[in-house]
Amino acid sequence: MDILEADSIWLEYNGRKVLQSIYLKVETGKVTGLLGRNGTGKTSLLRMIFGSLRGQNQSVRINGDYVSHPYLEKNLLRYLPQVPFAPKGLTVEKLCSLYSVSFSEMVSNFPDLEKYKKEQLWNLSGGNMRLVETLLILLSPVSFVLLDEPFTHLDPVIIEQLLVIINEQKNNKGIILSDHFYRYVLSASDAVYLIIPGGKSVLLKEPQENLKSLGYIS
Repeated sequence: MDILEADSIWLEYNGRKVLQSIYLKVETGKVTGLLGRNGTGKTSLLRMIFGSLRGQNQSVRINGDYVSHPYLEKNLLRYLPQVPFAPKGLTVEKLCSLYSVSFSEMVSNFPDLEKYKKEQLWNLSGGNMRLVETLLILLSPVSFVLLDEPFTHLDPVIIEQLLVIINEQKNNKGIILSDHFYRYVLSASDAVYLIIPGGKSVLLKEPQENLKSLGYIS
């Protein structure tokens, strides 16, 4: 089992505290959910864990060892951002090769993607493009994946199958899952953190009840 810890995360913009004294832990074999209202800093936190955003203070540790820029470490982690990231002029097959992802595994879960093997990404619909990008990250041969709004533009049937894959993939990696569809996050997660106004993280002991008492849901 490998453990990723994000500790003492502090981020300010022009004196406004976005994140302060954040702590989050994810272990291989588990899904860690991350919830919070718009503007509470979820994406900033994921980018700081990934290493592409530097704050006033941050410590990301793998098995207790500090890592300054996790994204530079081979086979350590990959990050699905909210915005499209894959070069749209490349074919789905080529993208799978670049990310060391098996296209056949992708198709075994979503047979409809078979016909897009030789298609350039920009020829796919928004939903299929998001699905392919999500699978490129989720199926990557790394120890940890960070998923920021993976269910955007996806039909409920597709989301349900993605949840099955997330549950399978956690057997050999740790997954951070953040999405506004909180019910899906709760159903998939072994532990859930909520970022509350003011930029602090709370580990929820009884997620459904805690989300109500903290005003995230009614």
